Amino acid sequence: MVATDVSKAQVMEWLASVPDPEIPVLSILDLGIVRDVDVQSTVTVTLTPTYSGCPATEVIESSVLAALKQHGVDDIVIKRALSPPWTTDWISADGREKMRRYGIAPPTPSKQVACPQCESLHTERVSEFGSTACKAAWRCRDCLEPFEYFKCL
Repeated sequence: MVATDVSKAQVMEWLASVPDPEIPVLSILDLGIVRDVDVQSTVTVTLTPTYSGCPATEVIESSVLAALKQHGVDDIVIKRALSPPWTTDWISADGREKMRRYGIAPPTPSKQVACPQCESLHTERVSEFGSTACKAAWRCRDCLEPFEYFKCL
């Protein structure tokens, strides 16, 4: 299938099913890393990684290619855009809620981080480093549950 046979809306719908490899309940659209989709002569998807050294970037690009090929699109270009850099402001409201339900506190500009289990603000950072560079380890002082916080970037 060539690009003229698909619409931008169709491609966006297909990309909504591509999960983030580090937080699989989020799609790459929820995460806000799909910068643009163009369907002029080829299907061109522009992605902005969460940070320039993100190890998941190549996996995400491969997943985008696979998702589009699964729908019969053969002429695909993946572009990386590093400027402006991705920011946690680009995470959708739905993505933030999915993150919270998954047990990860979504980013907040406030210094108060709510526990995703009990919503208490009586929390503390255990370590600046979590399971990935995007997350920090936190603990709730009320329910005593550990959790990760998705750091603001």
